[in-house]
Amino acid sequence: MDPASPVSVPGPDREASSPAIEAIRRGEPVASVVHERVAGEDPILQIQDFSLHYGPTQALHGVSLAIPRRGVTALIGPSGCGKSTLLRSVNRLNDLIDGVRIKGRMLLNGRSIYAPDVDVIDLRKRMGMVFQKSNPFPMSIFENVVYSLRIDGVRNRGVLAEACERALRAAALWDEVKDRLRGSALRLSGGQQQRLCIARAIAADPEVLLMDEPCSALDPAATSRIEELIARISERYTVLIVTHNMQQAARVSRYTAFLYLGRVIEFGPTEDIFQRPTVPETEQYVTGHFG
Repeated sequence: MDPASPVSVPGPDREASSPAIEAIRRGEPVASVVHERVAGEDPILQIQDFSLHYGPTQALHGVSLAIPRRGVTALIGPSGCGKSTLLRSVNRLNDLIDGVRIKGRMLLNGRSIYAPDVDVIDLRKRMGMVFQKSNPFPMSIFENVVYSLRIDGVRNRGVLAEACERALRAAALWDEVKDRLRGSALRLSGGQQQRLCIARAIAADPEVLLMDEPCSALDPAATSRIEELIARISERYTVLIVTHNMQQAARVSRYTAFLYLGRVIEFGPTEDIFQRPTVPETEQYVTGHFG
């Protein structure tokens, strides 16, 4: 077996055979520990031995993950461990950076994300994206929500209105803005703007919703509303979220992957990662001993 390939383990009781992080620091390949409960799920997104370089710097090292369909999967790890780089690789946002080189495969519903014939614009329509800082467009609330549909050529007012209401309801924002849809989105509060960005991301009914630390710029009350929203959305969509907040990952996600220095250390059900991790380094990280 390739020493860098994932290894399934019977459950969270199994003791790790070697300190993974020390091996990584020595430049040695390590096997990702993948719990059976996640390995047996139906994946919507398959990441296979994926590596990425920014010029001479390698940011991801042979990452392999199978993201289950629906529900929330969280990516956790110290700053600079590759979480956001991996997330942005899924919808190919890293293509916009000079000097980026990739190796390996990503498959969305069995179709290659990086195949030469892939229409990147179409790919991004299949993946909603919510960033760390809300980024509403300088236009009306209505036009923000239906933006992706207009880009697709939808002109029917009834279709656009229905899609807008559906997305705003799903984002728990409809009742707050239904009487001012023609008003500027920039007049909304920070929490409302982030929910608007979520509505915009799901308006085109994407296959996966990517979220890069969506609550880091919000106060606790707004964070709580976004977390409740993520829970509801995940009943219909697959959500892949990067978060530096351990409590948030524990609250909102069904599965969690712990990354360190561009490698996946352990991937399993969130309750096991936080309460019964297999790898000692995972336990040290989630309990705050490093990172």
